[in-house]
This record gives sequence, C-alpha cells and structure tokens, in this order.
Amino acid sequence: MTPLFEYDLYYPAAPPEGEHAADDKLHRLKKQLTEFFGGLTDFRHRSAGSWQLGGVTFHDEVVLLRMLHSDQTQARSFLRDLKEKLEAELSQQQVLIIEREVSQFD
Repeated sequence: MTPLFEYDLYYPAAPPEGEHAADDKLHRLKKQLTEFFGGLTDFRHRSAGSWQLGGVTFHDEVVLLRMLHSDQTQARSFLRDLKEKLEAELSQQQVLIIEREVSQFD
C-alpha cells in the first residue's frame, strides 16, 4: 500500500484588510490547493488559537484546510513555496502547516 501524507494548513481567517478581501484570497488559495492536491477539506468552522512568540501571546482565528498527497517530496516543495508567499501576502510571521503520514482503511 502506498503511503499517504496529510497536510493541514492553518489559514488566518481575519486579516486586517477586511472580510471580503479575505474571502477572495481564501477562494484563490483553495483553488490553487485543489489543482495541486486534487481536492481538499475545508473545516469552515472558525477556530481560535493562541500562540506565544517572544513573550507575547497572539490570538488568531484560523480556517483549517486539509489535503492528501502520495509524494511527500513534491508536496513539501509546493507547500514550502506557498508558505513563503502566504506569509508575505498576509503579513504573517508564520503560517502553520502540519504534515502526517496516514494509512487508508481497505
């Protein structure tokens, strides 16, 4: 059985430019991810997170986007480039992306 890798991208849901611009950016991102991964799951409920960085606690609302891919090297390369672009575009110090190896039920 070919291993699969699951990726969770924590997308900031409330950027400073306002809700409409945020929805447009999220729509473009989802299209880009769907084209590369062949699909995604959008956990549309908004989740709040608290992150400590340098003694300061930041509070963020995020949308969780989950994708699967069988080629870890290819997915990592794509996501590394995407992460860098998102951090610049969204003025974020860091966009969190988590990778897990997963198995399928037969």
